[in-house]
Formats: sequence, C-alpha cells, structure tokens
Amino acid sequence: MLFYVGSIVLVVTIVPWDSAKVLASPYVAAWNIIGLPGAGVVMDVVILTAVLSVLNSSVYVSSRMLRALATHGDAPTWLVATNKRRVPARAILAGTVVGWISVLLAYLSPDTVFTYLVNSSGAVAIFMYLMIGASQLLMRRRLEREAPERLTLRMWLFPYLTWVVMAGFAAVLVAMAVIADQRTQLLTSVGSLAVVLVAYAVRRARGGRPAGSADAPERAAAPVR
Repeated sequence: MLFYVGSIVLVVTIVPWDSAKVLASPYVAAWNIIGLPGAGVVMDVVILTAVLSVLNSSVYVSSRMLRALATHGDAPTWLVATNKRRVPARAILAGTVVGWISVLLAYLSPDTVFTYLVNSSGAVAIFMYLMIGASQLLMRRRLEREAPERLTLRMWLFPYLTWVVMAGFAAVLVAMAVIADQRTQLLTSVGSLAVVLVAYAVRRARGGRPAGSADAPERAAAPVR
C-alpha cells in the first residue's frame, strides 16, 4: 500500500493527469516538478536498477520452469541436466537466447511483434487463475472424499469464495470483450491459450516417458560434461 498505491497517489497529485510527461516517466516528471536538482537522473537510475532486477529474476524463473517442464516430459530432456554447481546452465542459455531473439524482433518490428507479445499475455493470467479455481473445486472435493487427513489447509468460505473469485475473473473477461481497446488483448490471449491446448493435446497423444520417471534423479543430478 505504501510503495505502490502511495507512490501513485503522490504522482497523480503532483503531475497533471493530462500532461504528456506522464506517458514518458511519471516518477521522473513528479521529481522535476518538485524542483529537486538531479532527482530525475537518480529516479532513472532507480528504474533501470529495478528493470535489471526483474530481468535477472525472469532469467532465473524461466530456466527453472524450463527444467521443471523437461523433468515432466513437456520440454526437451537435455534441459534437465545441470553443471558441476548444480545450475541448469542449458535452460538458462535457452531462455537467454529466446530473450535476445525477442529483443531483435522488437527492434526489427516494434509495432507488430512486441505489441503482439504484450497483448497475447493480457488475459493469460486470468485464464490461469480460473483454472486454479476450477482445480481447487475439483481437488478439494476429491480430497474430502478420498483422503481428508491430507487436507491440512482449508480455505475460508469454501466453495462460495472460490465461486465469487471465478465470477470476478469471468466478469473481467466479459469486460475485455465489450471494451474495444481491450478486445485485441483478449483475442490474442485466446490465441495463445489455443496454442497451449493444442500442444497439450499433442503431448497426450504422443505420450512419451517423462524425464522425471525411473532413472530421472540420476540424470537430473548428473553434471553436464
């Protein structure tokens, strides 16, 4: 509340809402209006540091996610291997290569590729939360029926609160479909979801042996030679 909501309240209080400076950098514009010398440059450095921190965490998360997918057979098995320090170097390299390709595509076609990537992730998080809610409804009922002792953490107001949350996310999707400016994000996100569902169907049809079965622990722990 302090760092997110509080800072936004200060910005909209100091900088006129219709100022063109808001579109560039609202925090820098706020410091410049206050009149502190060099504050804008300091804010730029802070923002750059924050962006680099996000980039670093994104590389970490993407590499671990790739390795987890490979462990379950949903990505190439060579991504499972780690180096002598037990770091998934191959997964880090793969994520970094895709990142540089994205940067190149954004440079070559900033108004097409980058916009599509941003729009295609607009409603993906909503789809994920809807699936999480549906999974909870199904899995908790199954646990209560088959193994109630495993249900050590019980959500408040179940299942009513879960239905309320899912209805809220569904309302957001309906709003995105109605609002013209948001409709493109919804459609591209649906396209991304369709690609994932097709990939899942192909994965199930082909079967295959997950890297996490049988001799997977030995393979996963083996360093890259």
